[in-house]
Amino acid sequence: MNCLENQITFAGNCQDMFIVIGIMFLGIALGYLLRKVKGIENLSKSISLTILLLLFLLGVSVGGNPEIVSNLSTLGWQAFLLAFAGTLGSVVAAGLVYRFFFKKHKL
Repeated sequence: MNCLENQITFAGNCQDMFIVIGIMFLGIALGYLLRKVKGIENLSKSISLTILLLLFLLGVSVGGNPEIVSNLSTLGWQAFLLAFAGTLGSVVAAGLVYRFFFKKHKL
């Protein structure tokens, strides 16, 4: 099955989804190639600020949608539970990865 049959799309069609994934992998490759360049490690603060700006704009978009705002009492609990479960799962997975792959074991 392709993404058109499943209706799994990003921004309208399958091509856009593959463009986004391609851009992500291009960024990974570029980061790998530039990892020893001075100043690259300083990007984390600007990345964090950009993510915060995107989250703020997402909130503005959600707040401006009357359908979401009118159903917030129902959607709010579902969204909270999904966000909480996702965060908890991520924290547990990160802890396991750290424990088994990065923590130095005493001999």
